[in-house]
Amino acid sequence: MTLQGDLVKNESLNKLNELEEMRERLEARKVVMANMSTRCRVATEDAKKQEEMLSTEVRSLLVAGTSLSVARKRLQEANRLLTEERDCVKLKNVQRKLRARQQYMISQVSLLYPVKILVGPAQEQELESYSSSSRLGNPSASKPVNQGLLTILGLNLTLLPFTKMSFFTDKKEVQRSATALGYVAHAVSLIGSYLQVPLRYPLRLGGSRSYINDHASSIDPASSDLSLDTTLSANVKPAEFPLFLEGQDTTRAAYAVFLLNKDIEQLLNFIGVKSLGPRHVLANLKELLRSVQSSEYIDT
Repeated sequence: MTLQGDLVKNESLNKLNELEEMRERLEARKVVMANMSTRCRVATEDAKKQEEMLSTEVRSLLVAGTSLSVARKRLQEANRLLTEERDCVKLKNVQRKLRARQQYMISQVSLLYPVKILVGPAQEQELESYSSSSRLGNPSASKPVNQGLLTILGLNLTLLPFTKMSFFTDKKEVQRSATALGYVAHAVSLIGSYLQVPLRYPLRLGGSRSYINDHASSIDPASSDLSLDTTLSANVKPAEFPLFLEGQDTTRAAYAVFLLNKDIEQLLNFIGVKSLGPRHVLANLKELLRSVQSSEYIDT
């Protein structure tokens, strides 16, 4: 009995020892699990903090990206404006060079055909009114300007014979006036080409036998038909008017001088200068030459 009791007692002790060991292992695992849970909680909290930090950085990057995009657009706009400004400066420099070249070429015209004022009172009004045509409107509205006797290349432009021809008219005076008009026509043609302005009334140069064309005068408004083909009107030959006297007919010559002055007025208007009036051919030409050769013309 004692031996059997000892065996039972030993077996019970072994089981108790095993249970104690199992309890210790369980406690150790609980400790490990607790430590792992703590580490997991800490890791989770760190991950949340990092996520918040990363989210903040992402928002900062988005704001920075938007700012960078705005800055890039501003930079592109500034570059565009700078390029336009540079192009504008280049264009202005080219325009100044072109105007300087035009000024030089027209100064040569001024040397070739100098328009000067002779000292002393004017002997003749430069251009009598051409009142026989409805194109002129009211010729009495223009007042003569007393500015001395103007000459071109030493010839004065006395156009009284162009409006009042008689048997006693000085033929040499008529020839001198025709020669002077030829000079004016050539000067106007050169200036128009240098300024790149197509003249409204084209010139056919021939010295003292020059002509001026008027396209409107070749079309009769009463006989015109709006239903006609436009190519017909394009092929109509313009009417030519002589810048000199042909026989006793003064009307055509006076109208030619009127058209020549209109060409000069066209060039004056092109450079922004007001005409002195329809009666002053040489005065308008002198004003045109003076205005182009002034410093204001280049800086315009």
